[in-house]
Amino acid sequence: MPEAEPIAPAAATRPGATAPQRVATPRRLLMCPPRHFDVNYSINPWMEPEKPTDQGSAQIQWDRLHDLYRELGHTVELIRPEPGLPDMVFAANGATVVDGKVLGARFRHVQRTAEGPAYLDWFREQGCTDILWPEHINEGEGDYLLVGRRLLAGTGFRTDPRSHAEAQEFFGVPVTGLTLVDPRFYHLDTALAVLSDDEVMYYPGAFSPGSQAVLRELYPDAVLATAADAEVFGLNAFSDGRHVLLSSAATHLIGALKARGFEPIGIDLPELMKAGGGAKCCTLELRDL
Repeated sequence: MPEAEPIAPAAATRPGATAPQRVATPRRLLMCPPRHFDVNYSINPWMEPEKPTDQGSAQIQWDRLHDLYRELGHTVELIRPEPGLPDMVFAANGATVVDGKVLGARFRHVQRTAEGPAYLDWFREQGCTDILWPEHINEGEGDYLLVGRRLLAGTGFRTDPRSHAEAQEFFGVPVTGLTLVDPRFYHLDTALAVLSDDEVMYYPGAFSPGSQAVLRELYPDAVLATAADAEVFGLNAFSDGRHVLLSSAATHLIGALKARGFEPIGIDLPELMKAGGGAKCCTLELRDL
């Protein structure tokens, strides 16, 4: 893999500097309504099938997120939810899209394996032709996060590290692997969020010592989340370069984001969090499609 190249510190943290002016960039997003959402199996520490879920509440919470994206000027496409796939609502896991190229998702757990083909069918229906069905397990944007022209790639619980080379070859952008060590943060997007083309926020305790060192090298001025921030899924966040949608309970992160000129917006999805998902999990970015 390519060697890490450090990112210059943000101007807002230099002595005497003021927070930069943030500019929102309209995005095209894919979401899946939670019509069949439920927690009837457990594949992460958040999922407790013995606790009841309320599909109506999940729909109301999801609708608020969907409507907020549109109010902020983003385009939202919808994929039809399939019966028997309760986690299909977590669209971020369905694929990774960079430069109009679509890398399909191959799931580790049998309960989710049908989601990968369902999402690829949607892309084919949209006329996409530059599509790769992967050889190795990867769980889409759950473990692949694009920061500028670099893909950060999570592994440790779901995505096979061999898929990192597969993604780099397909997309033609550098891929930097990061190892997750806390099972509560089983996907990269539960432990790290992209804020802009050169800024991230993350929870160090979710990563191995070596991966923490890589992140410090790449992003010495990153926003560091507390354990409390991470435990309320404050890092399962979406940023358009100005607005950052995240859990309203992540109060430390909200303060840090305001200090850097971002506009944090609290968005809570307690029903979906019963399955280990938040705002970012529900959102797949369709870059250049």
